[in-house]
Formats: sequence, structure tokens, C-alpha cells
Amino acid sequence: QVQLVESGGGLAQPGGSLRLSCAASGSIVSINVMGWYRQAPGKQRELVAVITNTGSTNYADSVKGRFTISSANARNTVYLQMNSLKPEDTAVYYCNAHGKGWKNRVISAFDTWGQGTLVTVSS
Repeated sequence: QVQLVESGGGLAQPGGSLRLSCAASGSIVSINVMGWYRQAPGKQRELVAVITNTGSTNYADSVKGRFTISSANARNTVYLQMNSLKPEDTAVYYCNAHGKGWKNRVISAFDTWGQGTLVTVSS
């Protein structure tokens, strides 16, 4: 079993910053991709940013130039630095990880989600 624990959400003013963290733990063999998604009230979950184990990144157009995703592979941790926050960034942010882990004594693929952390941008 692989678990993801997120932290760092909260309230920020427009133009402010927040940093989200997500740590993966459990019977991990390797992680290929970690990323952040978000879901605003009444909307579908959407990609925010992802990073591969080689350091390649991809961002939603709406956050390019404002958000930065980074990782500490040795600690199976991913971060999302959010700057110049806007009210439309308000959402529950979910961490996601794809990789391989031990399950029932066999290495198998996993695709795991965290519980989510609320980010509210408001004055």
C-alpha cells in the first residue's frame, strides 16, 4: 500500500503565496510521476502540474509562470510553490503518484491519490 499525505493548504490573499507538500510512503519500489490536481466547487478535477522522476514538468496554462513544481526524489516528496495567487485558484488540491510498489509479495503498478488540502484565495 502506498499513501500520500499533503500539507500546506490554507488561506492566502490575492497576490500571496502558499507552498504545498506531498509525501509518499509505504511499500514503494519506484515513483514515475507525481503531480498536483485541483477541484473547485462545481467543477471537474483538473491537472495543475506534474513532474517525472527525470525532472520533466508540465503545467496547466492557467498556472504557468506562477506555480512551480519540484521534487525530492530520495524522500518521495513533491512540492508546489504557488505565487501570485488568484481567487480562481481556490480549490481542493490533490496529490497524485504513479509508480510501482509491493503488494501481496508482487511488484505491481499503483496510482494513488491523497486526501486533498484546501486552498482558499480571498481578501
